Amino acid sequence: MTKVSPHHRNLFQSHNVPRQTRHHRVSQKVMAFGNDAKKFLAAAGAASLVLLNGQGAYAESNVRLPPLDTDPDRCLRAETGNTIGQANAVSDKILDLRFCDFSGKNLSTKTLSGALLSDAILKGTNLQEAVMSKAYAVGANFSGADMTNAIVDRVVFDKADLSGVQFVNAVITGATFDGANLAGANFEDALIGSEDAKRLCKNPTVDAEARGQIGCRGK
Repeated sequence: MTKVSPHHRNLFQSHNVPRQTRHHRVSQKVMAFGNDAKKFLAAAGAASLVLLNGQGAYAESNVRLPPLDTDPDRCLRAETGNTIGQANAVSDKILDLRFCDFSGKNLSTKTLSGALLSDAILKGTNLQEAVMSKAYAVGANFSGADMTNAIVDRVVFDKADLSGVQFVNAVITGATFDGANLAGANFEDALIGSEDAKRLCKNPTVDAEARGQIGCRGK
């Protein structure tokens, strides 16, 4: 039976409901995060981030990112996160964390929805129970990060280093992993969308143990 953390209790009203129903509720939850993130991006003037596929992930070659935030303390905003996905609260400023170094930092439970994380360094970062909805993390280094119980909704991980990342019991839906390094990543008990599973299974860096956890068929 899939283990459900206290953080995910609001996704599953009861451990005894059918698995299909639980997945449906997860989908509704992450869709709500996505809707708030869309409002956030529009309010921040980032409407040029175009959604191209049915899962809502950004297509790297068609994204025009805003200029890098010149705030010298912009990286510190990750420690408080933003309010996307929380009832009646939408941030009015992009969470620009590009090129920031969070190696070994504790960002557990933070809401990083809509964050620009391209080329950021999150080696060994604690991201347990973090909410990452519609984050753009192309080329970011997450090696050894812990995303246990995290919500990973429509995140672009293209060309990112995800080696050794712990996706244990995470909710993964609508994410892309083109060219990502997933060597040694752990997907034990993760709730993975069917299309996400297909994309993950096509990644040649996913090892045999992870393929079994994801539910890949064949070699």
